[in-house]
Amino acid sequence: MRVYADNAATTYLSKTAMDVMVECLEKFNGNPNSLHTDGQLTQEKLDESREIIADCINAKNPNEIYFTSGGSEADNQALLSAARGLKGKGKKHLITLNIEHHAILHTMRKLEGEGFEVTYLVPQANGIVSVEDVKNAIREDTALVSIMFANNEMGAIQPIAEIGAICKEKGVLFHTDAVQAAAHVPIDVQAMNIDMLSMSGHKFHGPKGVGVFYARNGIRLVNVIEGGAQERGKRAGTINVPAIAAMAAALKEGCDNMDKNMAHVSAMRDRLIEKLSDIPYSQLNGDPVKRLPGNVNYSFEGVEGESLLLALDNYGICCSSGSACTSESLDPSHVLTGIGVPIEAAHGSLRFSLGEDITEEEVDYIAEKVHKVVQLYRNMSPYWEDLETGKRQHCIAE
Repeated sequence: MRVYADNAATTYLSKTAMDVMVECLEKFNGNPNSLHTDGQLTQEKLDESREIIADCINAKNPNEIYFTSGGSEADNQALLSAARGLKGKGKKHLITLNIEHHAILHTMRKLEGEGFEVTYLVPQANGIVSVEDVKNAIREDTALVSIMFANNEMGAIQPIAEIGAICKEKGVLFHTDAVQAAAHVPIDVQAMNIDMLSMSGHKFHGPKGVGVFYARNGIRLVNVIEGGAQERGKRAGTINVPAIAAMAAALKEGCDNMDKNMAHVSAMRDRLIEKLSDIPYSQLNGDPVKRLPGNVNYSFEGVEGESLLLALDNYGICCSSGSACTSESLDPSHVLTGIGVPIEAAHGSLRFSLGEDITEEEVDYIAEKVHKVVQLYRNMSPYWEDLETGKRQHCIAE
């Protein structure tokens, strides 16, 4: 049996998205910036895609949707636009979480080098930031609050609407990295007072290499890529209409079927959590309720996550030991250590991110093999022997 449980890293392209992409490759080959008929037909397809995406997140106007190469580029443009755009007004303070995606954290570090001050808030042990902490961190010179919608590693969903309301009240721009949330949980940029938002097509069964940057009208944007006048002069480069149209179709399909998908995937998630919970000295990371429907992040003391991952791969199970963007790093997850998970436990973590087609049989298969490989590697581990004989203290309760 093969089970794909790494949807947070990337999802497979849906048939709906594939069909739309093929149709565009066959029928819409003109450059949408060209004035001839072929170009204008392609422009119509691009406009249609923009309208679909705007409708999915309840953007006020389709021209608030900009197309990018993915979530990382959108994150960069959001942060750089807010910081550099408001610098002249004395707004040189930024707020974010210490568990954000590195596209946010590295851009914040870059801005610190330009003289900006960044407050890195620490969430609670369940991975969710205190709304009061956000409110108390805002100052007169705060330009932007950037809080991810849902965490990519341990799935915690942040109180986005409450944070958005505070930012609106304080007159501060609010950005959210919604890469993991889009098409999986409801997003309403108007009701949630979101000023800027990032998405990536390959996280919801669209193609790789294409994403969305939503920016409310009135926000002055800074270009990350210079060149042509595409995307109303805010993102240079020939527009990849087939990928954009496929992404729009995938997003719409996900949003149209969201209630059904959330119910099924959440049930499968809870089934897997329950079956893993009887492994001694293991723990679920992140809030057990306010988490993404398909996310299960577990730490197993006394073993290395990479060893477990490779052993599970031999059984046909695809999962991860953290974010795919940092898979070559030997350091423990900054997300898990950032919410207080001991380094020893963080090293032994696995992330299962379930898709809409997951079955009970597959969940039970995952649980069976995790039990087997955890026990196997613990039996081989001198570190585990030290824990069992009392030479070392357990960091996870039995």
